Amino acid sequence: MHIRKELLICLSIFLLIIQTTVAQTPDKAPIVLNNDTLFYIYNGFEGITIKERAKVINIRLETVTNNPDFNIDSLKLIDTNNISVIYYKERMLMMVSDEDALKANGKRKEIATQCFQTLKAALNETYEDKSIGHLALQFLEVFGVIVVVSLLIWLTNKLSRLFQVQLLKHSEIRLNTIQEKKGLKVSYTKRVLPLIAGIVKILRIAVLILIIYMALPVLFSIFPWTEPIAGKLLAYVLTPLKKILVAVIQYIPNLLTIIVIYLVTRYILRLIHFVAEEIANGTIKITKFYPDWALPTYNIVKFLLYAFMFVVIFPYLPGSESKVFQGVTVFLGVLFSLGSSSAIANMVSGVVLTYMRPYKIGDRVKIGEVVGDVIEKNLLITRIRTIKNEDITVPNSTILSNHSINYSSSAKELGLILNTSITLTYDTPWNQVYELMISAALRTDGIMPDPKPFVLQTALNDFYVSYQINAYTQKPQQMANIYSQLHQNLQDTFNENGVEIMSPHVFAVRDGSAIQIPDQYKPHGYQKPGIKIDGNKP
Repeated sequence: MHIRKELLICLSIFLLIIQTTVAQTPDKAPIVLNNDTLFYIYNGFEGITIKERAKVINIRLETVTNNPDFNIDSLKLIDTNNISVIYYKERMLMMVSDEDALKANGKRKEIATQCFQTLKAALNETYEDKSIGHLALQFLEVFGVIVVVSLLIWLTNKLSRLFQVQLLKHSEIRLNTIQEKKGLKVSYTKRVLPLIAGIVKILRIAVLILIIYMALPVLFSIFPWTEPIAGKLLAYVLTPLKKILVAVIQYIPNLLTIIVIYLVTRYILRLIHFVAEEIANGTIKITKFYPDWALPTYNIVKFLLYAFMFVVIFPYLPGSESKVFQGVTVFLGVLFSLGSSSAIANMVSGVVLTYMRPYKIGDRVKIGEVVGDVIEKNLLITRIRTIKNEDITVPNSTILSNHSINYSSSAKELGLILNTSITLTYDTPWNQVYELMISAALRTDGIMPDPKPFVLQTALNDFYVSYQINAYTQKPQQMANIYSQLHQNLQDTFNENGVEIMSPHVFAVRDGSAIQIPDQYKPHGYQKPGIKIDGNKP
């Protein structure tokens, strides 16, 4: 290690000496030994370029280091009047001329001495690295690294097993608790526990691969001839990490811009949401703007603002300028356009229905053949719950293209008119029918006494008259029960008064049968009339 320090000190001194001439002599070539740059030369020699001269010196140094009987004492520096030459035995390694000293802005002997000391330290270190003792030490280092890696692998396996056991035990307890509270099936816990064990196993394998991979550069760096492999292995990991780190640092301004745009959009939406809630609650009133428009309008504005935000943010996204990224976005856009035509039609219909206000949540409606209460509406569908508790989903485009009936919209202010019809013979007085039908309607729960029910004669048929009772109610959600009770009361009222309901068809001539009402409603002592024949008549 002290030799390396001396080498670094000599190299630093040499660099300080030639630093002042760097600007004037930009061309330079390194003198390299064992992948380490010892110093630079700045001058060619007798028609040879700087790079060619450096290449010759590097080849000579490599030849010396491969000499099996290398002796550091054979390295010599000989000065003459005009040149300084460094020899190994009788072989010249390099020389320093007055012209070299001039370009290095120093004295020839001083620069030659510095180069000699640097080469001597580097060659001596190379010789020691190749000695048997040093090789033995290096093999001991390899053995130590292998032992440490083995211990780390054993410790990782041990800790992962303990962690897996504890995690599975804790997870099983938690899953059993959740299973008891929420009634989950036992098979659910049996599927989750192997999944957790598999995740722990994958993490353990990843850690082991990381340990082994990081140990390889350490092993290769022990021997000088395998040290370049260590550098490459580290470069495989560090180079991508460096690129990622540099990309993240360079992306910080764009990231801050995206955050600012998002925060501005978010707080604008909060303000709009506050105003929409106040309008929906009636605190803020806008002329010709209904309160039930507030939240749907907020959702539309929210969608548009987020879409605008994405358009503004898009150029700041990483890889947005890449042709691949742009191609993928175009492809996804085409797929969305082709596959969502019906969805877009429903969304447009949902927006139109929002501002048409044909119904709202809780209204009793009839859409097509579906009758029920509106329990959900959004931009895509309307969900209706029938009196049989059937939830029916109707696309908004279907609603917009067909007629719909809202039973609740005017029920509170005007009252919803329920009506049903019966038919009676012409021999029944119509004023009596009116009185009985109105009486039956007023006896029905949910029917309003004011406005008073009324009767309409809807048809004068060949054998009977059609009468329609019309009654007001403010409870459209109870239509089925009200109709059922009204029909019961009509039967009871007419039976109590001895009037037959001959729906749907009656005949003018009877065959002598008994009156068609229940026995409890017949007069006391009632006799079946039968068919009478008067013999006194001709």
